Amino acid sequence: MWKQEEARTIAEAVARGGGVVTGALRALVDRFGYVDEAAIPMVAGVFNRSKAEVKGAISFYEDFRTTPPPRHVIRICRAEACQAVGARELEAHAERRLAARLDGPAEGHDVGIEAVYCLGLCACGPAVLVDGEPHGRVDAEKFDALLGRCTEALAP
Repeated sequence: MWKQEEARTIAEAVARGGGVVTGALRALVDRFGYVDEAAIPMVAGVFNRSKAEVKGAISFYEDFRTTPPPRHVIRICRAEACQAVGARELEAHAERRLAARLDGPAEGHDVGIEAVYCLGLCACGPAVLVDGEPHGRVDAEKFDALLGRCTEALAP
């Protein structure tokens, strides 16, 4: 849950330590999972930057989001090496299984799917990250098994 005063404390600590806007945004994402829209003017003020500069940094880096993430995130590599061995088919399968679009809104979903451009597992494609854990040679069957692990973790 976003807490504006805690967010300000974090941003000010990064600034006092000689950090930069992206360092503060990273710290906010690490703490809250996202950067709330209300943080944009606050971060801009702390670092004496424009709101446009802060918003630009958020939109440029794929790890900075302005909405709470789903509880589980599966990132599918879209680099050429993974595409050559079935990443597009894996994306289509993932979208069907989750009834969601790649990089689409995850609101109401406990598992979201996102694109990433190279995980460094080029020899083991298609590659995915499941909650930050890399997996190679992922086909539809392996994807379903990884998805099952996510949904099991959600069970009470």
